[in-house]
Amino acid sequence: MKVERKRNPLSPKFFWTLIGALAIGLAIAFYVNMKSLHRKKPMPVDSTAMQPTKAAPVMRFGLPVDSFRIISGTIQRNEFFSTILNRYDVSPAEILAIRQQTDSIFNPRQIRAGDAYQLFFSLDTTQHSPLYFVYQPDAVHYVVLDLRHPEQSYAGAFPVTSKIQTVSGVIESSLYETLDAQHASPALAQMMAEIYAWTIDFFSIQPGDWFKVVYRENFVENRSIGPAQILSAEFYHDGEKFFAFYFQRDSSGRGGYYDEQGKSLRKAFLKAPLKYFRITSRYSLHRYHPIQHVWKAHLGTDYAAPEGTPILATGDGVVIASTYSRFNGNYVKIRHNAEYTTQYLHMSRRAVRVGQHVRQGQVIGYVGHTGLATGPHVCYRFWKNGVEVDPLKQHFPAAQPVPVDEKQAFDAWVEKQMATLRQIPLPGTDSSAVTALSSRPAPQG
Repeated sequence: MKVERKRNPLSPKFFWTLIGALAIGLAIAFYVNMKSLHRKKPMPVDSTAMQPTKAAPVMRFGLPVDSFRIISGTIQRNEFFSTILNRYDVSPAEILAIRQQTDSIFNPRQIRAGDAYQLFFSLDTTQHSPLYFVYQPDAVHYVVLDLRHPEQSYAGAFPVTSKIQTVSGVIESSLYETLDAQHASPALAQMMAEIYAWTIDFFSIQPGDWFKVVYRENFVENRSIGPAQILSAEFYHDGEKFFAFYFQRDSSGRGGYYDEQGKSLRKAFLKAPLKYFRITSRYSLHRYHPIQHVWKAHLGTDYAAPEGTPILATGDGVVIASTYSRFNGNYVKIRHNAEYTTQYLHMSRRAVRVGQHVRQGQVIGYVGHTGLATGPHVCYRFWKNGVEVDPLKQHFPAAQPVPVDEKQAFDAWVEKQMATLRQIPLPGTDSSAVTALSSRPAPQG
């Protein structure tokens, strides 16, 4: 019997046939895939990412200042808004139209010598007329006048930031020079003189006196625009410490300066009839007169200052004399009440009349050297119950103290400020001795 042999599916012929078919299939698939890839659209490219980044415009006064040519200037004496624009071919008719359409935000009559202004021009140098006029009455505020479209003009202000600063010094020559040596604004000297106007005669401060001050300083565009307000101060003068603390009363919303016990620093009389300058001689019962060349009593206090400096009434009262005499020159005399009378001599001119009521700090005349005077100054004389006395040695009642219902809040504020004052070092070789003196408690009463 013949047996039939089964065929081997993996014979060499079959094997090579299968391999060939697979190779052809792969080749066809590869070809088709490549054709489809070529038919696909390319990925989109972000063209902005390939371009250089454009810098943001520099803005000031609400304008892109790097898009203009700018001419900066300062208002000169006897210079006006119209004369500035006339120099740049702005016609009188155009100037009048600008003024009429911007009168709600800009009064050209109020521009002052020393104020800053800027003119904005097109970058196209063939254009000679300004596009904008920017006026700055101070470091914070500004007015932008659109000279082409005045109705689009506007007023603005820079953001103001504040920092709490401290300064201290031991006086060697003057308060101004001491502050300058500490790189602090001399404006603090005038601020201190106004705060202590009723308690310290700043014309009589001496070497060795010292001070510590905590104040708020304002900044615009990271530049200081000066001290804004003194928060607390300690001043050592003539063997005594004088404190000043600014406290805003909750009940009235008004603020004032008080000593450490809550007594107001304001009193019936100012210590001096001038803003802070310098003193030339003190009250004396025996003085050599520089003109008459004899020794005689000098029953007044002389304050030297430039001619024309305003003279202030040291207290409220009624003018009982405003006249001229050979020795006194132009002078004013004020009766404050039944007890006190003051007199101000050698004025260049008087600013009040007999019978006029005047307020403390009101200008009553101007420094001069009329009468028997060697140079510009004011001789300040003071009577108590008809007897002439040294005004610098008088003690007067203070204004209203901190109310009882606000005393707790005031004491907490004083405690905080006292801690800050104690931490302020005093410069100089004698700092340790002076600091030890500062730590002693102030005399009570």
